[in-house]
Amino acid sequence: MKLLLTLALLLSLHCTMAQTKADSLQSVLTTATGDLKVKTLNELFRAYINSDPIKALEYAQQALELAKEIKDQKGVAASYNNLGISYRNHGALDNALEYYIKSLQIYVDIDNKEGIAISKNNIGNVYSFKKEYEQAMKYFEESHKLFLELGDTTRIVGSMNNLGNLNSDLQLFDEALKYYTEAFELSKKTGKIFSDPLNNIGNLYFKQGNYEKAAEYYGQSLDLARKENNLMTKLNVFASLGEVYARGNEFKQAQVYLDSALNLSHLLEAYIFEPNILKSLAYIYFKQGKIKEAYEAMVRYDVAREKVYGEESTRKIAQMEIALDLQEKEKELDAIKSQNKIQALQLQNTRMVITIVVLTIGLVVGAFNLYYMKRKGPRISKRK
Repeated sequence: MKLLLTLALLLSLHCTMAQTKADSLQSVLTTATGDLKVKTLNELFRAYINSDPIKALEYAQQALELAKEIKDQKGVAASYNNLGISYRNHGALDNALEYYIKSLQIYVDIDNKEGIAISKNNIGNVYSFKKEYEQAMKYFEESHKLFLELGDTTRIVGSMNNLGNLNSDLQLFDEALKYYTEAFELSKKTGKIFSDPLNNIGNLYFKQGNYEKAAEYYGQSLDLARKENNLMTKLNVFASLGEVYARGNEFKQAQVYLDSALNLSHLLEAYIFEPNILKSLAYIYFKQGKIKEAYEAMVRYDVAREKVYGEESTRKIAQMEIALDLQEKEKELDAIKSQNKIQALQLQNTRMVITIVVLTIGLVVGAFNLYYMKRKGPRISKRK
């Protein structure tokens, strides 16, 4: 009960701070026009995504509509990206990927490196959730390289964190720990310490069966998440602590954390996390001999998992990936054709120059011969 009261207090504090920022943006929105209005609407999406996801989605849709109307391509791309975030949190990965790919296509067309890096990072996240690790690695590495080129420290921390998660999923724990540690140290240098790397280090220890060490890092992460008012990390930590207590057979405490995580996932409409939470709840019910509750939790787990990871979602993602690959191939082909045209034009120009030179030489020689013949004149034989 104490934890639930604390959770309610944290949510209230977060909502108050988010509302202050939102109020400031609302005042800008009343007079903003054109691309500034599009940008403000997208900023309002980010202000509400962790407190009122439905309202956030409405702002992203408004931004997209206006950006299309005024032909603000950067605004369209940003709106597509925000819609992707919203659908990803809902667990609709196929819809999320569709919007991320649309965003990427526009950023490529307008040659916006920052946008390209962000879109590729988000696409990598979808593949990571889908356990398509090869594709995830491709997009994460490309994104990380671009963030390094741009010198975007905050996003470098995020991309290293994602690469750590991927290596952890592949059970390359030493490599994962390296990424998490570097991400955490870099965040400290910026003066803004991020909680996510610590939470993920806790996940590493959990996977290796060191639950005491895992709980230690989860606690540190939760303290920072409270300072950041990062509700997504709090959700992750609550779910993780629930699993830690479940493995330690402290089922009542485990259920408190897992129930809090489930409530928070519903509040944020972050349904992507729901399957794992329900699976953990089923486990603790089963261990306590509550077979009926365990069965009901597993039924809910199956429904939630099918929604996020089902075959239909996988098929749609595969189709969109093929479409993206084809677009990239078409761009490569266009580049080759363009290069060939340039080379052909250069060759044509070279041939033209050679022809002109030859003709010029011919004319010069002809003119010289004519001049010589005239100067010499007709030969007259003398009579004896």
